[in-house]
Amino acid sequence: MSNEASGHTMNDQSPAAIGRASLPRPAVRGVVARLLHRVLDRIDSGMASGAIETLMPDGTRRVLGGRSAGTVAGLHIVRWRALIRLATGGSSGWYVAWDKGEWTSPDPVALFEVLSANRRTLGDGARARGVSRRLRHLLHLAHRNSRAGARRNVAAHYDLGNDFYAAWLDPTLSYSSALFESPGEPLAEAQHRKLAAILARTNTQPGDTLLEIGCGWGSFVAIAAKAGRHVHAITLSAEQQASVAAKALPNVAVTLTDYRDVTQVYDGIASIEMVEAVGQDYWPDYLAVIARALRPGGRAAIQYIVIDDAIFESYAANADFIQRYVFPGGMLLSRARFKALAEMHGLDWRDERAFGADYAETLRRWRLAFDAAVTAGRLPDRFDSKFIRLWRFYLMYCEGGFRGGGIDVAQVTLVKR
Repeated sequence: MSNEASGHTMNDQSPAAIGRASLPRPAVRGVVARLLHRVLDRIDSGMASGAIETLMPDGTRRVLGGRSAGTVAGLHIVRWRALIRLATGGSSGWYVAWDKGEWTSPDPVALFEVLSANRRTLGDGARARGVSRRLRHLLHLAHRNSRAGARRNVAAHYDLGNDFYAAWLDPTLSYSSALFESPGEPLAEAQHRKLAAILARTNTQPGDTLLEIGCGWGSFVAIAAKAGRHVHAITLSAEQQASVAAKALPNVAVTLTDYRDVTQVYDGIASIEMVEAVGQDYWPDYLAVIARALRPGGRAAIQYIVIDDAIFESYAANADFIQRYVFPGGMLLSRARFKALAEMHGLDWRDERAFGADYAETLRRWRLAFDAAVTAGRLPDRFDSKFIRLWRFYLMYCEGGFRGGGIDVAQVTLVKR
């Protein structure tokens, strides 16, 4: 794999030379230096566990944290500008700095893991601040998931093309966390276990009707139809709708339908990592549809991603790297808030099971498969090197988040009272 493909940037200059070349003019150097050291001081003071062993642009070394056990990550700040981008742009700025080669790490996943593990004590240290924060939040609000906005947002991510996702997902084309039973288990087997667990949670029988909200490329639809369910699958992605329709599965109807437009009543509902595309403003609408579309006593099986409730307010008031560059309009759940809303809509919250470590492993497998597809030239030609770097960063960023515990994935059964 090339240095570019591995996410590392090589530079022929010494660290000291790089630092001299990238420092601002003397007239403002002192002010900038104080700002940058405050950024590092803030990170250092927020490191409750683990450490970041940092090589500075001038060749000096500094350990951030290191006062208690935890993950130890390496970081080379190639140019001082990387810290300016972090201070003003948060995770979005940190991505831009990585893309421009202003920082590197021998293992970015470990770096994201240690930052995730220290999420509560770091506070807003890795989030945009001041005017930049307000502007990013306004930009995120412009991507609200109204009917028209939801279609645009879904198309921006899922309509990148079936050929793109097929190049690195497992054969089931499941773009959600697998459920592993043992180390080394093939990813496709772990994905089938996840899908079977969702079907079991619906407590439906052959001949019963199922609604799937957000059907992806049809992995769940296929096993539900094989088990004798009559499935109505809905999506806002034209690419996904075409993929499912092409399978010509018996007793399956797949339509381009907004969840808010569902009017029928079903014996059960499944929704696998779709609610992250709904947005906080529309959680009540999503849960109202589930309550309305379930028969009394019916069950909805939901797989969802949450962010630590302790940092949700700060997260929701900002727009992070994923919302800015990967999935416009996306938002992870607050478990406490979402559960309270479900209960308000007459849906009992039962049998919750979290498995964040499995998502970290799923992402690791995807990253390896993605890199293999890049190396083998199997990605469609329309995706340039900048897009490839973006997606590599995205996969590493998410993997580290799950490994550090800042985000988690779970399944829950909602039972209509």
